[in-house]
Amino acid sequence: MAREGVSRQGDERPAANDQQRRAVIGVIGDGMPGSVRERIAAEVGAALARAGVHLVCGGLGGCMEGASRGYKQANGSGICLGLLPGTSRDDANPWVDLAIPTGVNSAQGALVTMAVDAAIVLGGGGGTLSEVGLLLRDGKPVVTIAGTGGAAEMVGGQQLGKARVRLARSAEEAVRMVLEALREHEHVRALEENEPA
Repeated sequence: MAREGVSRQGDERPAANDQQRRAVIGVIGDGMPGSVRERIAAEVGAALARAGVHLVCGGLGGCMEGASRGYKQANGSGICLGLLPGTSRDDANPWVDLAIPTGVNSAQGALVTMAVDAAIVLGGGGGTLSEVGLLLRDGKPVVTIAGTGGAAEMVGGQQLGKARVRLARSAEEAVRMVLEALREHEHVRALEENEPA
């Protein structure tokens, strides 16, 4: 007997499942364990879980672990994906559902930006700043959280080219803002193709 949506010959494709239709939101920030940013990232993860979206992060400690922990403790029905910079799944924090070792070290941030529909940024340094640039280049909404320092403070609320980085005051507000931007199809590229920087 053929499965529903698939012919006996297997030449028909099934419809996209519920997991494929969910938004994919990145949480980007530093890997400093025990920081205030890690606590805020846990609040972001929990709010993302309640929103019913998937979570993607770098899969290690600090903000990444906080977001993963918050997501899983809030019983997120989606997937918590960790795109690891190294080559071992053992490096992932224990809250990640699926750890993908990339082996590309610092270039892993680019993979995170390609995998998501939008991102929430807490703190961070030069690597985080480059991830923000890649997200904006691709027209993906970026929301930063005030008071988290680093790259988030530098770009939050700023117009960068044609794109604006939104600035939230709390984890709940950041999730609300990023989901609103996705619903509004607000995908404004910072620079259009072939436009001088």
